[in-house]
Amino acid sequence: MVLLKGFEIEMYTGTPQGEIVGLSDKIVAGLHGFVREPDSRNVEYTTQPLNNYENLLCALLLPRRKLRRYLESLGNYTLIPGSTLSLGGSDRFFRSDPNNPYHEYIENTYGTKVVTASVHINIGISDPEVLMRACRLIRVEAPLFLALSASSPFLDSQATGYHSTRWAVFPQTPDGVPLFTSHAHHIQWVEAQMAAGTMQNVRHLWTSVRPNGDGRPYDLNRLELRICDLVTDPIALLAITALLEARLLQLMANPNLDPLIQSSFSPEELIAVTASNEAAVATASLDAQLQHWEDGRFISARDWITELYQEVWAIAKQHGFNCFLSPLQKIILAGNEAQQWLQLYSVGFDSQRVLTQAIVATEEREVELENKLCSPLVA
Repeated sequence: MVLLKGFEIEMYTGTPQGEIVGLSDKIVAGLHGFVREPDSRNVEYTTQPLNNYENLLCALLLPRRKLRRYLESLGNYTLIPGSTLSLGGSDRFFRSDPNNPYHEYIENTYGTKVVTASVHINIGISDPEVLMRACRLIRVEAPLFLALSASSPFLDSQATGYHSTRWAVFPQTPDGVPLFTSHAHHIQWVEAQMAAGTMQNVRHLWTSVRPNGDGRPYDLNRLELRICDLVTDPIALLAITALLEARLLQLMANPNLDPLIQSSFSPEELIAVTASNEAAVATASLDAQLQHWEDGRFISARDWITELYQEVWAIAKQHGFNCFLSPLQKIILAGNEAQQWLQLYSVGFDSQRVLTQAIVATEEREVELENKLCSPLVA
């Protein structure tokens, strides 16, 4: 059994010099498959759920190649890597849909803290109780996925002191989201939040991981991991996804991996430990010192990920996707995108030079992968 997987990808548009420019109204009108975010400076596309990693790679890549060609038809525009307004513009909101009351609420409540770019990874799990168990496990391990994906060390041309400025500033809401003990608990909690107005709608649950489906909170069919910064390299993103899938398959084979069973902490302590781990990873990503949810021992994010990698390798191999998991080792050794950018910054590259180099490298990587792996599918 291999699980269905899909992605929601948010990206900034702008100039080759790194200036972020709002073009989503034109993109949504001119291209099928793209949707607007509340701020016009980023745009989102969603891949269809697929089992096969080779097909997923092209599903990630081809809409982006199509978007690039469209941007070129509008002028000298490109896609900007990173998950924050790296070189400027955080002082004001550019509404993409001035008549949308939910967008108005978001702007007035959160301002540009929500004008970020990210990847949401969706994994299909149809049994609601298995899904709740999966959400509990991935909630306490979500910091590890942020550690692998961090790509937002700059804001308004300054190094912020964070590896993921996005997750450091992003408003997680509502406050005090519990570890849901059952599907019934989740339904009851969401209904209470909606009645209290702490959630504006069923989508207004912004945590690191949440159960998702077309009829939330009643009809659920997937786990949505929301913590990851934008990962521009599809191979790296698939490696992160492979770790997530292998961990979920491990949990399905061994339900006792549930934090409510396996942890020495109470549910409330687990939430506090996880929040502390998220904050540590937003600051130092792979170098962060974390507290393990099982027994409270302290361990670096890098070492914890290495342990998990070794644990799930055989599962990935058994299900035929270990070759997609293996590039994770490169991230563990060489660092994530934020760490690579900060390395350049530390030797004298300013943030704009770091970003303009990344813009070029990102497109070159896409062209290389398209030519090597996806060209037959283009026609």
